[in-house]
Amino acid sequence: MNFEKAIGEDLHRYLRVLGLLDERLPECPDVEGKWEQIAKAYLPDGVREFGDYPTVSLGWMMYIGMAVAKYWDTEWEIYSNIDDLYVYMRDKRGYDNMDEYVRESVLMLDGDDYSATEKLVGECASRVYSLLRHQNFEAGTPVAFRAYVSCLHQLYLAGAAVQLKRMGYHMTLME
Repeated sequence: MNFEKAIGEDLHRYLRVLGLLDERLPECPDVEGKWEQIAKAYLPDGVREFGDYPTVSLGWMMYIGMAVAKYWDTEWEIYSNIDDLYVYMRDKRGYDNMDEYVRESVLMLDGDDYSATEKLVGECASRVYSLLRHQNFEAGTPVAFRAYVSCLHQLYLAGAAVQLKRMGYHMTLME
């Protein structure tokens, strides 16, 4: 099994146990279609922060996935035309406070939901970081970079899936 698929399956199992995802992951081509553009813009910040704050570097991408799913559900005709959604979000409060911006201003969370989302993203980022570390990729190599991008991609998709389910979207097999 390839590394990215293993990450996705691990996150899916974990989030299903918590009741945050259905058996079938939601499909949202608009959100998935923004991945490449967001990743290219995010990588300079994410790579810079990874050495000292690996779970932040990973976890912020889950928040971004949640935010893009929320944008898709609310005013996609506006947000889909923003040249760089990552920079748009980051520049609201800066990289270090992007998590708070997404929870407060995009997802409109407070109280227990705010704290639970913070804990969830931290747990998912820690899981993924543990999986990455156990691969023993040599730091600074192309394979290590590709593995990092795979981690980001799966966290982005997991964030979007959690948010879509939170908003009431469910994928069921049509009979």
